[in-house]
Amino acid sequence: MPRAVRTARTLAVVADLLQLVLFPVFIEGFASAINDVLDVVVGIIMVRLVGWHIAFLPAFIVEALPVGDLAPTWTIAVYLATRSKSSQTEAPPPLPPSDGARLPTRIT
Repeated sequence: MPRAVRTARTLAVVADLLQLVLFPVFIEGFASAINDVLDVVVGIIMVRLVGWHIAFLPAFIVEALPVGDLAPTWTIAVYLATRSKSSQTEAPPPLPPSDGARLPTRIT
């Protein structure tokens, strides 16, 4: 797994855990602005690490909702954005060589 993917996944889990553990603090008042800043910073870092993916948009919107922090949206979004990249590191198996022979066809 590439280092950027590992870093993005770790950051997403840490951000979601912070928001879950500190949810009572972020629910209203001054601390909710800190939560918003955290979401913007995490979003920017995710795009820089793994590139733009459509899954980041709904994650950011759900994080902006009052109880959206209860769902691990960053973790899900990063997994969706990086699941194909982690499997692309392995080369597909080569095709068997073709000898040019055709299979017989049956005409009825």
